[in-house]
Amino acid sequence: MTGPVRVLIVDDHPVVRDGLRGMFTGDPGFDVVGEAADGAEALALVATLGPDVVLMDLRMPGMDGVTAIGRLTRSGSTARVLVLTTYDTDADVLPAIEAGATGYLLKDAPREDLVRAVRAAARGESVLSPSVAGRLMGRLRAPAEEPLSQRELEVLTLVARGASNREAAARLFISEATVKTHLLHVYAKLGVNDRAAAVATAYDRGLLTPGGR
Repeated sequence: MTGPVRVLIVDDHPVVRDGLRGMFTGDPGFDVVGEAADGAEALALVATLGPDVVLMDLRMPGMDGVTAIGRLTRSGSTARVLVLTTYDTDADVLPAIEAGATGYLLKDAPREDLVRAVRAAARGESVLSPSVAGRLMGRLRAPAEEPLSQRELEVLTLVARGASNREAAARLFISEATVKTHLLHVYAKLGVNDRAAAVATAYDRGLLTPGGR
């Protein structure tokens, strides 16, 4: 993308919003286009401001972050949602990812990590804090012998051919969030942490073959 990354900050604490705004307005690579105090306000601002990335807290009065993420996903919004919260429990992480969040960071992340994560989210890349990635893997871990489902193989085949999550979703007539969920299950079953490792392991195990599946 060209030009600064357009960021919308969503958090019910004014002090947090002020701190984030100060961080990003001091960098010419970003443009803070607005702020919201809850999910409902965020939905309205996304529709009018068209941000590239929404920094979304989860636990807010009124409409919570997960509900807002789900509604943005179903609306077809092109804004990427990067969760920024203090909570990394299963009850927080899994619903947010399944609702369509592009990434999940904790508020104690170093400034440089947050800046990189927002840039990555703007490119459509998934970003997870180490503790969240570990929790997801532990939660979804399955026995090594458990086979991939037909749909998981279909998703992995498209990934191996270079398809993005959005392209795979369009090809399979499912949501991008569902593709992410299938990939998380694939990672757990294959014992890997990312797309490249999943593809390499699948080839090693004969689940994928050059020129086919």
